[in-house]
Order: sequence, then C-alpha cells, then structure tokens
Amino acid sequence: MKKLLLSLTLFCLLPAAALATVQGKEVSYSANGTTLKGWIAYDDAAKGKRPAVLVVHEWWGHNAYARKRANMLAELGYVALAVDMYGDGKQALHPDDAGKFAGEVAKNKPMAKARFEAAMKLLNKRRNVDSKKLAAIGYCFGGSVVLQMARNGEDLKGVASFHGGLGTDEPAQPGKVKAQVRVFTGADDKMIPAAQVDAFKQEMEKAGVNSRVVSYPGVLHSFTNPAADEYAKKFNMPLAYNADADKDSWAQLQAFLADVLK
Repeated sequence: MKKLLLSLTLFCLLPAAALATVQGKEVSYSANGTTLKGWIAYDDAAKGKRPAVLVVHEWWGHNAYARKRANMLAELGYVALAVDMYGDGKQALHPDDAGKFAGEVAKNKPMAKARFEAAMKLLNKRRNVDSKKLAAIGYCFGGSVVLQMARNGEDLKGVASFHGGLGTDEPAQPGKVKAQVRVFTGADDKMIPAAQVDAFKQEMEKAGVNSRVVSYPGVLHSFTNPAADEYAKKFNMPLAYNADADKDSWAQLQAFLADVLK
C-alpha cells in the first residue's frame, strides 16, 4: 500500500509536459466557397512557435491514413495539418471515384492552388506556428500536389513526395522554386515508370532545384501505406506495402525536415 501511495504521489507531482500527449482535432476552413475539412495535430507540451508541415492525402481522399501521418509529425514536435484537397472531407471507396476526384483537382490548377493556400493560411494563423518554417509532404496524389506547389513557388522550406506522380505540364523554372525537394519512389512502381523519374531529375537539375530522388529496388506503388495490400487484392492493382522502404523513407524525411526547418 505504501508503494502504491508513493507512486500515486510521484505521478501527481510530474510536470504537465511529462504528461502531455499529441492533440488532434478536425478543423474546417474554406477556399472559394468550398468547405474543406482537415485535421490539425500538435504536442501541447511544446513551447513557443513551432515549425509546421502540411500533409496531402492519397487519391483516396482525406482519411485516417493522412491523419495518422499528421499525428506522427506532431509526435516529432511539429504542428501538422492533414489537408483536404477534394472538399467536404470527401473520400473515395473505389479507384474509379478516386481517379475522378483526383482528376478534377489536377485539371483545375487555380482551384488546387487556392485549396492548398487556404491550408497554409490556416496554419500560419495559429499562435503555435512559426510561419517562416513551413514544409509539405504528400502521398500518391498528394505527392504530385506538393511537388506542383513547389514548382509554383509557394513559400515552403521543403517538400517531400512519397510514391507521387512526377510528371507535369508546368515544369519548374530557374529561380522560382523556393523549397528543397525530396522524392521517395519505388523502382518497380508501375504508375511512376523509370522514364518519368529520369525526366523529373532532369527537370530539377535544369531549374537548379536542391533535390534528391530516392528509388527503392523491387518496391511498388503506395509502399508506405499498410492498407496497400488490401487495396491491391480488392481492386487488382499493382500496389504493395513495403515495411523497409516505409521505415527508411520516414527516417530520411525526419532528417530532411530537421534540416530545412531548423
């Protein structure tokens, strides 16, 4: 009994920071009259203004996976916002719908820009965010989005794409890209062929962008998402989770963010 009372006493005397956990909540914002539903995550024990990271979802839409990554970033001390690029938190349950939703955003670049910038504005208004230290990461469709935002010259310190499309009809121009760029891709990704990877490297070099592409041998599309195997089986798609590539790319992302947001 004495040991139990001592333990309880020590627990009650612990500082608030030691008991802090990552806080996550839904947030609503808007762009051009469209309601967007995101997820903000942060460590309430972190003091002062913190660097922030936007997380752009896969083509399935803003779902639990995007929120999971935002929470993981919050655990590292960042304020993270899982954004909504489709509007109203819309999600796809079938590849046909996912392709439709992603296509609508891809073909309407002003809309995509407005929705991304609305998320940036939401972050920058927060008292715990250092607006001068902002980065963005994206998965699949989201990887394509953050790369295009970098090409557009958005005020980002860094962007990282995980199994995202690398092609564009608006290539990076010398002097316009402010962000450092990292790309993580599967060497056997049927959706991101080697020719597209090579073209991207040439684009970045021509534009003078600080960039690096990490290609994982034998790895397929959507390698960071454990649900990829289920999607592959259900819809007969060339997807596969790869734990080693997932772990390595996340470790490299941590080092990258620590460098560009220091």
